[in-house]
Amino acid sequence: MKLKIPYGLSNFRKVISEGYTYVDKTAYIPALEEQGNYLLLLRPRRFGKSLFISMLEYYYDQRYAAEFPALFGQLAIGQQPTALQNSYQVLFMEFSGIATTSAEDIYRAFTTKIQLALERFLEDYAYPRTAIQQVQQCELPHEKMEAFFTQVRGNKLLLLIDEYDHFANSILADNLTHFQSIVGKGGFVRSFYETLKAATQRGALDRLFITGVTPVMLDSLTSGFNVVENVSLHADFNAAIGFTHQEAASLLQPLADDCGLSLESLQQTASDWYDGYWFNSQANETLFNADMLLYFLKNFDRQRCRYSKQMLDENIASDYGKIMALFHIGNREASYQVLDELIQHGQVEAQQQRKFDLEKGLDRDDFISLLAYMGFVSLQGETLTGQIFGIPNQVIRELYFQYFKVELALQAGLTITRNCQATSLASVGGCQ
Repeated sequence: MKLKIPYGLSNFRKVISEGYTYVDKTAYIPALEEQGNYLLLLRPRRFGKSLFISMLEYYYDQRYAAEFPALFGQLAIGQQPTALQNSYQVLFMEFSGIATTSAEDIYRAFTTKIQLALERFLEDYAYPRTAIQQVQQCELPHEKMEAFFTQVRGNKLLLLIDEYDHFANSILADNLTHFQSIVGKGGFVRSFYETLKAATQRGALDRLFITGVTPVMLDSLTSGFNVVENVSLHADFNAAIGFTHQEAASLLQPLADDCGLSLESLQQTASDWYDGYWFNSQANETLFNADMLLYFLKNFDRQRCRYSKQMLDENIASDYGKIMALFHIGNREASYQVLDELIQHGQVEAQQQRKFDLEKGLDRDDFISLLAYMGFVSLQGETLTGQIFGIPNQVIRELYFQYFKVELALQAGLTITRNCQATSLASVGGCQ
C-alpha cells in the first residue's frame, strides 16, 4: 500500500480532506488546554510546527464546526473532544518571509503582516466595514492591535502565532544592537507583544499558542510579555511535534511491505539520518524530524526499491553566514571551542538554558543551548553537573558540521579541501 506523503504541506484541512497520511497529534490538545491559556512551543526549523498549529486552528475555529466529523472523526480528539471544540474566533498570524535588509523593511513587512491578518479575520467573521477601517487608520502595529481588540470586544478569541521569531533570529545574527532596538524597550515588536499582554489581562484574548525556534526574542521582551509559558522542554510535550519511533515505523511499514525490505533495516537507516532529537531527559525516547522523514519517504525509489541518491533535504539548510554570525555574540573563541569539541568528540556538556541575557552576550552554556534549540545538537543524557549534547543525526552532520569544520580550519589559518559528496555540501553549494 503506497502512502500519500504530505511532504511540504502545512494545511491540516488539505492533508485530511485529500487523503494524505497524517500522524495523529490531536491527543495533545487536552494536555495543552490543561497546561495553560498562553503557551509557547519551540522546535527546530522544518520540524512540523506549521501543520500542528494548522490542526489547532481547524479544531478551535467556530467556522469549521460543521466539518469536525470529516476532519477529526477518525482521530484521537474526534473520539473525545474537549469542551472548547470549535468555540473560538481564531486570529492566525505568521512571521516568516520578512526581509531583514533594513530597519524600514522590517517595520513595513511586520506591520503589513499584522494588517493583513486583522483584515482577514474581520472579513471572515463578518465584522462591519467600519471595524476594518478603524484598524487601517492606525499606523503603528500595536495601535492596530489595540483598535482590533476594541472592535472584537465581547467575543471569545484565540490567537495563533506561527514562526514568531523567524525574522528576529535573522536580525540577531546580523546586528545585536538592531535586534535590541526593535525587540527591547520602546521597540515596535515589544510594543506589539505588550498589547497582547494587556489583552490577556482584560480578558479580550482568551487563549494564545505560539510556535518558533528559540526563546531569545521572548526573553528580550522581558516584562513586556511575561504571561506566556514555555512548554518546549516539558517531558509531556516532548513528542507533540516530530515523530516517535512507533510513528516512524507506521510510516515505513508500507514501504517495507511493498519492497520486501526489513522494517528494522529501514528504520535503522532512517534513524541514522533523521532521528536523535530529545527535548527532556525524562521523556521516553528520541524523535525523528518530521519533514526529514517525510522527505525520505517521498523520494524513495519505489520502482527499483532503492534509497534516494540524495538522503538529505536541502530545504532545511539555513544561511551559513547568519549561523556563523551567532557565534560572535559573546565569547567568540569559546563558541569555536564548542564546535571543535563537537567535531572531535561528538558531544559536549552544558547546563540547558531556558533564558538568554543578550546584554552580557552568550556564554558557553548559552551557546550550546542555542544550538540545541536550533536543532544543530540535541540532548543525549545527563550528568551530576549538567546535560550531554551531541550531533543528532547524519543530516545535521553533513549539512552543518562539514561546514563548521571548514570554518574552524579557516579560523586557525589552515587550508583544507571541502568534503564534496552527493549527500554533503556539494548539494547546497558549499564545495569549492
